[in-house]
Amino acid sequence: MTRKIENIRWDYKFDETCPGSVPEAIIAYLEAKDFESAVRNAVSLGGDADTQADIAGAIAEASFGIPDEIIAACLAKLDDNLSGIVQRWRKFLKK
Repeated sequence: MTRKIENIRWDYKFDETCPGSVPEAIIAYLEAKDFESAVRNAVSLGGDADTQADIAGAIAEASFGIPDEIIAACLAKLDDNLSGIVQRWRKFLKK
């Protein structure tokens, strides 16, 4: 956990295993200043970027929250049915 994102980027290769992607996702979060930078750090590594971004984003959400503008942009891409499901789920979680 002492490695830095800038050093990992140079030779990181796709590795779908937990030991090969979870530490990188955690490092992406640890070097972040907010939710978006955590996800961007993880994606910038390449490799199993979607999984790493999911992990870093989940940790970052717990620490920083997700900015309203990112939530709005994501909801705008959903059809009415999916948007309604997400909105109901978000209300349920706030209880």
